[in-house]
Amino acid sequence: MPLSRLLIFLAVVSTITIGGHALIAWRLGAPFSATTQRTIRILAALNALMVVGAGIGGRTLPDGSLSTAFSLLGYSCMGLFALFFASTLVADGLRLLGWAGLGAAKLTGGMELNPARRELLSGALNLGAIGVAGGLSGAALLGAQRAVAVKSVSIPVTGRAAALAGLKIVQITDIHIGPTIKGDFLADVVAKVNALKPDIIAVTGDLVDGSVAELGKHTAVLAELKARHGVYFVTGNHEYYSGAKEWNDEIRRLGLTVLMNEHELIEHDGARLLLAGVTDYTAGRMIPEHASSPLLAAEGAPDADYRVLLAHQPASAYEASEAGFELQLSGHTHGGQFFPGTALIHLAHPVAKGLGKVGNTLVYVSCGTGYWGPPFRLGAPAEITEVVLAAE
Repeated sequence: MPLSRLLIFLAVVSTITIGGHALIAWRLGAPFSATTQRTIRILAALNALMVVGAGIGGRTLPDGSLSTAFSLLGYSCMGLFALFFASTLVADGLRLLGWAGLGAAKLTGGMELNPARRELLSGALNLGAIGVAGGLSGAALLGAQRAVAVKSVSIPVTGRAAALAGLKIVQITDIHIGPTIKGDFLADVVAKVNALKPDIIAVTGDLVDGSVAELGKHTAVLAELKARHGVYFVTGNHEYYSGAKEWNDEIRRLGLTVLMNEHELIEHDGARLLLAGVTDYTAGRMIPEHASSPLLAAEGAPDADYRVLLAHQPASAYEASEAGFELQLSGHTHGGQFFPGTALIHLAHPVAKGLGKVGNTLVYVSCGTGYWGPPFRLGAPAEITEVVLAAE
């Protein structure tokens, strides 16, 4: 990352981090004694310092175990901050509802809560918020450390497409090789994918968070991926933050086929599968000639028994349906990764995780194979997806 962009990024993150931690310390400490308030302020300040300081250390130290340790510490504290911030908002929301209820009771002649009891209830709310946030943080941290599991998904096919029954596509996505995820993690993923003996392997974007020069040695193991009909890659938004053109060249060098609004016809036991791929949904904002287009990906396509689109973001599904694709495989959302993202993510995407439908197109959205930012996962486990076409 250029120095100017790094400084801007750090300034924005520092401002948000310090302001957010100050708010948490003020709201959660309010009902307690001066000593407890002071303790909460000190803990909030230390966490803010870890987010900023460890983040800087992870980005500026040479690649190695020390920079990884700093990054893990900084991003873990960032996840802790996110959960405490969310729990603070929930506690304040419940407090407002309580005040509204008391106000209504007073207007109708009901009993008014005395100040001492009100303060006690407010303190209990804050203690509950602290306990919930701490417990969720621990569970989410453990969730991200679990080995990536294989998730099998059956896609029903009928008519002509039934001739492709049994075809297996293994999808990996959103690995995010970078500050905290390295080549050893990817090597384990590659071994698990190959063990499934796939017909097709699909890598649907957000492979990296960094340049080829920084991370090339960590992604080299991708050359070991093996599938009967080939290994295919489409860009995600993070490739465009990391040098998409350079990464596309590197990925081709490793033997993968990069589909940029393109298609290939795959012959499988006498049946025909059209496999297409698009650039990231937002790619055109960063490189105009990379503007994403399922319609362009399908242009001039030969007749096929079934049509599959690889697209990093679920939002591509609207145009995928218009272009006549029966199935789209996507990632990007991480399934929300951890609370409150797991609840809010459904507001932002036509399909947030799992199998859904947009128009005439089935859409499968993986929760991702790695994670981004905080090493937290809760309610959205990482996955290697085994997609099998199955005759109804």
